[in-house]
Amino acid sequence: MRHQKRGKKLGRTASHRKAMLQNMAASVLLHKQIKTTEAKAKEARRLVERLITYGKKGTTHARRLAFAILRDKKATTILFDEIAPVYENRHGGYTRLIKLGYRPNDSSKVVLLQLVDFFSEEPKKEKKKPAAKKESKPVESKKTEVKVEAPVEETVEVVEAEVVAEEIVEEAAPAEEIVENKAEEAVEVADDK
Repeated sequence: MRHQKRGKKLGRTASHRKAMLQNMAASVLLHKQIKTTEAKAKEARRLVERLITYGKKGTTHARRLAFAILRDKKATTILFDEIAPVYENRHGGYTRLIKLGYRPNDSSKVVLLQLVDFFSEEPKKEKKKPAAKKESKPVESKKTEVKVEAPVEETVEVVEAEVVAEEIVEEAAPAEEIVENKAEEAVEVADDK
């Protein structure tokens, strides 16, 4: 009978499952988050929560128990020195699962297992930084005649719009030259044949 046997088998032998969960727990502590399947994340979460509780105790015995699970000195040190002090006043619930959808090849549910106080509620999407612009001559804005009736804010917007338009025109000029050069090269190649 299978009484009091907790935890999913995850389609692995006992030794493989134990090693995998230990590695996942160490990765969560080192990187503060991991991306994995939902079933594996739920099992690893149980282990990580227990380890953080050991870290909060801070005793030598707790450190030895944590090391017996993790088998990684660096992860154990980070657990007791960096992570445990953050959760000093929290009673459980040290991790969260954020659903990311389904994996393309086998359609298994993928989640992000992360430590709670190390990230905001939603993982931030990285914004692409614009490419470094080549240094060019400063653009002189053309002054336009504005009626006295127009508010100052509208005048500033008009001048800014003109500056932006001039920058776009200047950036487009080199592209036109490149196209012309390519067209000339194509004509030369066609003449050679």
